[in-house]
Amino acid sequence: MQLGEPPFRGDQLSRHYFARLTDEPDQMTDLPAASRASLAAALLPRLLTSERELSCDQGMTRKTLWRTFDRARVESVLMRYPDRATMCVSSQAGCGMGCPFCATGQAGLTRNLSAGEIVEQVVAGARVLAAGGAGGSPCRLSNVVFMGMGEPLANYRSVLSAVRRITDPLPHGLGLSQRHVTVSTVGLVPAMHRLTAEGLAVTLAVSLHAPDDELRDQLVPVNRRWPVAEVLDAAWGYASVTGRRVSIEYALIRDINDQPWRADALGVLLSGRLVHVNLIPLNPTPGSKWTASAPGAMDAFVGRLESHGVPVTVRDTRGSEIDGACGQLAASAAG
Repeated sequence: MQLGEPPFRGDQLSRHYFARLTDEPDQMTDLPAASRASLAAALLPRLLTSERELSCDQGMTRKTLWRTFDRARVESVLMRYPDRATMCVSSQAGCGMGCPFCATGQAGLTRNLSAGEIVEQVVAGARVLAAGGAGGSPCRLSNVVFMGMGEPLANYRSVLSAVRRITDPLPHGLGLSQRHVTVSTVGLVPAMHRLTAEGLAVTLAVSLHAPDDELRDQLVPVNRRWPVAEVLDAAWGYASVTGRRVSIEYALIRDINDQPWRADALGVLLSGRLVHVNLIPLNPTPGSKWTASAPGAMDAFVGRLESHGVPVTVRDTRGSEIDGACGQLAASAAG
């Protein structure tokens, strides 16, 4: 070992980080006192520094703005529910997909995050939960969703490495179930095919937001490269190979994509497929013309989808009072 220590020191550090959720040298009492700090600095460097933390929902929703070593800003959100605890993580600093209703998309892409920077967000959330710091008694992290800043499949290698690390068994990973990990995409079709071949059991979430190419070209510009039909074909391929139900993410935007006829069009596309629709009331960004659909329009959209036999839920939207929409906190800090 280059540090002059036996190889099993790496295993000890891994146990501290993933099993005991600590990177503090003074807590690593099974390591020689003289080398604790140097080992931790070399093998567990501090990748993210908390710049700002906000909470709401009696502390059960907690958003953190992180600063990386090169001063890029990324966000993560910890959400505790009665039956689960979910960490929403970023995969990029910024995003290059350019979706006009998304604060991150409008900020542009700064850079990809490393696998270590992604994993550190997850470990930080697990650490908070273990300490009972999310509005309740200590508990374990159960779910991770790659739905924070960035397009996960545009940072494929780091995201897949992070997925494997958080699902590897203790002490070499966090030991989460792959079935409790969700990877989202706006529809990068080649990367979706690549993910299908990985042999993973994660949930694939497709951020569709419109059933027709005319509107989706505007809302999700990458649709001009891979239109709706190609994206859904890739999603059905993933479902066929993995047996996993695909999640269709659909942000309801008032008078833009919430018309009853679009609900019918979406229902026709999805009927009979291994799929679930996750309707998301848009969490608007300050000064944006985009806003959430009216409750009546939302209810009507749900009813139309259900009439086609498509299972649908409306996401429990949290965090509007703490800049909860993706990228808002980073944008306000940069501003």
